Amino acid sequence: MNWWGWVVGGVIMLGAELGFVDAQFYLVFLGSAAILVGLATATIPNLSLSAQWAGFAVFGVVSMLAFRKPIYQRVRGHAPEVSTGPAGTLLTLQTSLAPGESCQVEHGGSHWTAQNEGDAPIPAGTRVRVAQVRGLTLVVRPDL
Repeated sequence: MNWWGWVVGGVIMLGAELGFVDAQFYLVFLGSAAILVGLATATIPNLSLSAQWAGFAVFGVVSMLAFRKPIYQRVRGHAPEVSTGPAGTLLTLQTSLAPGESCQVEHGGSHWTAQNEGDAPIPAGTRVRVAQVRGLTLVVRPDL
């Protein structure tokens, strides 16, 4: 393969990663490996095709294993933890809730079934914490 073919392929991979695709930073290292092989092929014109592909594989794998995690964390940073449901949130019960009983509550603009799995009744107007979610049922406990 010509040296410029490797460079063009590497630039396309870099551009795809940075502009169009979020491939978790893998294409950056493959694109860089292709550019390195292109530069090596330009300096050593009689480099065999198998040596070019072997160099591409070695450069790509070694650079990903050695540099991907630290560079990815530096560029992307640490993402904040995302809450994926109502577990841990606070609600105010509009009706009293005896142990083992259920009632309807509104949370996040929709209606849910809240169930008291505690041993004591929860009076109306009490702030409760959602201990866990089972399907469409919120298991609640008094917020202490």
